[in-house]
Amino acid sequence: MEIFVINPNSSASMTETAVDCARRVAARGTRIRGATGIGSPASIEGCADEAMSVPTLLAQIRAAEAEGSVATVIACFDDPGLDAAREVATGPVIGICQAGIQAAMMISKRFSIITTLSRSVPAIEDLVQRYGAGHHCRRVRCINLPVLSLESESQHAFSLLVAEIERARDDDGAEAVVLGCAGMANLTEELSRATGVVVIDGVTVAVKFAEALVGSGLKTSKANAYAFPRVKS
Repeated sequence: MEIFVINPNSSASMTETAVDCARRVAARGTRIRGATGIGSPASIEGCADEAMSVPTLLAQIRAAEAEGSVATVIACFDDPGLDAAREVATGPVIGICQAGIQAAMMISKRFSIITTLSRSVPAIEDLVQRYGAGHHCRRVRCINLPVLSLESESQHAFSLLVAEIERARDDDGAEAVVLGCAGMANLTEELSRATGVVVIDGVTVAVKFAEALVGSGLKTSKANAYAFPRVKS
């Protein structure tokens, strides 16, 4: 099977991080096709950035399915355009926020999420409620560092993440932590070793969920809400 991993922003290096992590966990026989957002913001840090990224995201998903992809992973923790993507796609479409939250609820009773900027916290809190995790998620935390600084200030970002994970463990009673940005996808093992906390990356679990859904013969339902968009004259 081929899984399409799309980074909705226009940062090619962030796409490379997500795709490398996806390929590391993909099963034998699974191909990962990666793509970067075209004409979208360099990072998605708010509602306007998200809205600007969605039109090309949908076009790229359509194109990838036409060329053989059977499932899509949207590699941005805001899950931008997720419902719209499910309308245009035949195969499963998985957002990394939903995947990370569902994984956390499967392996822990209580978890926290750590993202980049404080402005991202309300949007993620809304997603927590949408995905039915309000009772399980203790807190959405942030390290107050822009998304692109995860690369340009990597050592500083790592230190901030370690400190925040320890606070989540000690102050929130979190038994697991979900990383709230695709740009953190390659840090889970090091962060787990440094803190002793189970650290979850949504990219890798989304890929495994995609493999499971496709392997079970499941596609996106077209019965009603996720029916293909009506053709307008």
